[in-house]
Amino acid sequence: MQSIPTIDISPLKDTAHPDHDATVQRILDACTDIGFLSITGTGVSPDTVNQVRAKTREIFDIDEQSKWDQAITRNNYRGYIPMGFFTPNDGSGKADKYEGYKLHFEVSEDHPVRDDCALYGPNLWPAEVPGAQDVILEYWSQLDHVAELLLGALEIGLGLTPNVLKAAFATPMTNMTLLHYPPQASDEEGFGIHPHKDTDALTIIAPDPVGGLEVQTRDGGWITPDCPPGGFVVNIGDMLELWSGGQLKSTPHRVVNKSGKERYSFPYFAVPRHNVVVEPLLPPLPGFDRPSVHCGHWSAEIWRTNWPDENATVDTPELGTLSS
Repeated sequence: MQSIPTIDISPLKDTAHPDHDATVQRILDACTDIGFLSITGTGVSPDTVNQVRAKTREIFDIDEQSKWDQAITRNNYRGYIPMGFFTPNDGSGKADKYEGYKLHFEVSEDHPVRDDCALYGPNLWPAEVPGAQDVILEYWSQLDHVAELLLGALEIGLGLTPNVLKAAFATPMTNMTLLHYPPQASDEEGFGIHPHKDTDALTIIAPDPVGGLEVQTRDGGWITPDCPPGGFVVNIGDMLELWSGGQLKSTPHRVVNKSGKERYSFPYFAVPRHNVVVEPLLPPLPGFDRPSVHCGHWSAEIWRTNWPDENATVDTPELGTLSS
């Protein structure tokens, strides 16, 4: 059975560290095997994580009408995501049992990138939760640094040109989703989030002590990441799988909250800038055949097809799909 290793990534901060190369190899091994790892040594303090968790709870404690006033729209996929809004994109299964609050890479109204891609812009920061913007953006900035360390390690481990991955994340489409999962009854069908693969490059998440995240092994079983206090769970998304020609593994995972407690989560999704085209940088593994992906088009299609009355077309990237 596959397992999810825990790796101290602090040696990545110094290429002369005696454990640097071994750490790179351990990360590569995890990402080519199960596609998940738990990491420590990030430099992100537990207090910072606790502050984000507290602000996330406060955002979901806002009264219902105010949350709906801040809801996502077709023209601005930022803000509140109502409970039960999403179902699997193939139309199967019950609605997911969570409510969310969507945040994208923060730019001002007059930022020049908005002339090239309408998906950029300022976020909706709830006035009812003072300090949320500062707390979350500081955490976001720290995870940007963690993502850069991991991308650098994968460049080395895969033998890629230095900075070929990291350079793709200048003015990125990186985003976060704040999530609230009410408890499900022990006999209740459905999922907090249905089994899926992430369509980004890299996901970083501070696990909620309540638990509920499950990862699929190659034999079809499900396991729970063993992440120590203060650590983070990281997983490969479809974009890094595509960049690596299939060597890095984007693995299905799901959330089931039958703990009897409220669960809060705030995953960070690393996505390249809008005009990056993701295609294999290495010879694809036998049988790996996926089309290249334009990040701006991909993101627009992800947000568009999340609406219950919208469907994928022949121009929709195939990332994120699960094999039957």
